[in-house]
Formats: sequence, structure tokens, C-alpha cells
Amino acid sequence: MDHKSSLQNPEKKEYASVCVGREDEIKKRNRMTAVVHGREVVIFYHQGQYHAMDIRCYHSGGPLHLGEIEDFNGQSCIVCPWHKFKITLATGEGLYQAKNPRDPSAKPTWCSKGIKQRTHTVTVDNGNLYVTLSKEPFKCDSDFYATGDFKVIQS
Repeated sequence: MDHKSSLQNPEKKEYASVCVGREDEIKKRNRMTAVVHGREVVIFYHQGQYHAMDIRCYHSGGPLHLGEIEDFNGQSCIVCPWHKFKITLATGEGLYQAKNPRDPSAKPTWCSKGIKQRTHTVTVDNGNLYVTLSKEPFKCDSDFYATGDFKVIQS
């Protein structure tokens, strides 16, 4: 037996999938909110795909479930209603525009801040929508607002 492969990373948590609603419900509204193992998430249905992420924006805790979805540089993003931060639905990357200050004629280009918003897995089984929380062990900026005093969903 290989003992190295049987050891689990203590930082890596395993979560069971949680049924958050019916597929037909989210298709009508294009989004829904849920609490999954104590963590608030927003689930989007956009262009035939499901995306889930922490409900509060990584920047200052803005309510992403109230934001608009727009395309930037060919990527679908949720735009935080508080400060207009752009977060890709697929990966949780923060996007921004920048231009070379040494070249005044340069056009702004889209750049990535890296993964800032924790995303989660969405699956559909027999018309039910399930969310499985991310098991990635890295710290994500949105983790700060994901639990505790920042809750937005009323129980």
C-alpha cells in the first residue's frame, strides 16, 4: 500500500453535493441564491451553462446576485453592482483594462488579476440542481466574505 497516496491534505475539505433547487426554476430567473454547507453562493444560468460562486464580491463584499452579466474580452462576467469589478463566471478571475503608460497611443487591453472569486461545481440530475463547494486548498480573496457577519440570505 502506498501511504503517500492514502494521506489526505488537512487543508483540503471534501463536501457533499447539495440540492439547491429545480433546473426549471433557475432557467426562468437566470440566477438563484443558496446556502451550501454554511457558505452563501449565487448560481447563474447563462448561455446554456451553469456557474456558481461565492455570493459576495472579493473586493469589498458587494452582492453579486444583484449584478449584471456582461461579456468582456470574449468572457462572460458578473459585474459587481458596488464598484463595477468584473469577475469571469467560468473561473472567478478578476478582469481589468490597462494600457502602457509609456505609449500614449496604445489601446487599453484586458488583463487578469488572477482567480479572486471562489467558484463551485454545478451539476444537474433528474431536473434537480446540485452545488458542490470548491475543494481547492488555495486561499481565495472571496473567502473573507463567504461566511460570518457578511451573510445576505435571510434564513
